[in-house]
Formats: sequence, C-alpha cells, structure tokens
Amino acid sequence: MDKKAMFQLTYGLFVLTAKEGDFQNGCIINTAIQVTSDPNRISIAVNKGNKTCEMIDKTGEFNVSVLTEKTQFEVFTHFGFQSGRVKDKFEGWGFKETAENGIYYLTGCTNAYISGKVIQKIDLGTHILFIADVTAAEVLSAEPSVTYTYYQQNIKPKPVEQKKKGYTCTVCGYVYEGDELPADFICPICKHGVDAFVKN
Repeated sequence: MDKKAMFQLTYGLFVLTAKEGDFQNGCIINTAIQVTSDPNRISIAVNKGNKTCEMIDKTGEFNVSVLTEKTQFEVFTHFGFQSGRVKDKFEGWGFKETAENGIYYLTGCTNAYISGKVIQKIDLGTHILFIADVTAAEVLSAEPSVTYTYYQQNIKPKPVEQKKKGYTCTVCGYVYEGDELPADFICPICKHGVDAFVKN
C-alpha cells in the first residue's frame, strides 16, 4: 500500500481555538468538515497531544478560523509549532476577536469562523473526532481558503539543503538524525508519523 496516496485527499488548514476558565489556546488542524446541513453540524479531528484537544474535551466548545491563501507562515509556526502547555499563544496576539461563545477567533488571515458545541466524540487512537452543532458562523472576507497543497507549494518555506544524515519531515522540515527511523516515530513538532518522512 502506498500511504502517500492519502496526501492526495483535499484538506484545508484551520486554527482551532478553545477556552478553559480564563485561558485561551489554539492549534492548527487540517480536518474540519460540514457533516450535515440540517441540523447544521461539523466534525473536527484533533491530535490528543494538543492542549486545545484537552480543553475541548473538557468544555465541549470551540471555534474554527478558516485560514486564507494570504496567511503568512508565521501564523502556522505560532499556532502549529509550539505547545499551549508551555506558551500562551494569545499573549500579545492582536489579530483576534471574541465570538458569542467567549472564545477567540483569528482575524486578518481568515475568511470565516465557525463556532461549535460538541454533541459526540469518537476516540480514534491518536486523535479525537468531535461532532458538533454549529452555534454561530460569520463570513469575514472573500479571500480563497488555503488548502494543504497550496500551503506546501506557496506558503511553507522551501527546505534548506540538509547536511545532516537522517530523515526529514515533509510537513514541517524537522530532521530526525539517525540511520533508521523507528516505525512508531512521531514528529515532535507537527505530530505526523513516519509516512511523512523522507530519507536524506
């Protein structure tokens, strides 16, 4: 089986936000889809290692900010390459507004936000799939939504020629140094598995 065929599926890129008490956090996800229009429901899949996943599991509420093709790489590094367990991602972050549910959504780099209230969750092993009623939504701009392919080809910086021996993550550029990549290895930066790595 060629698991790289999975990369041919179309994905968007989103900032998923949640609030627990006074603490607000966000992370990058690539799985957010409408599952029914009546009732209006969406699903999101979130890695269990993310602080945002833990917060949604406890509170049952979230916002999805739909990123556009004009989104700068810094947004992906800020919300995707560092953990909310050690960094307050919204401290000093000015491009945000508060939705009706009290949770931030991003502005400036988004064309819409959608608020969800969880009605069901499914444990997928590494991820949790949350099914949610849409409680609010707003179109913010007419800019096209960014796809994963567009991000790879136009936003993510081209990799610098690597001198290190090992394996490079095709998602975030992390280099695993070693002669053999363990079969169960997970990228410490973007949480992708061995299928996302290529040998240097």
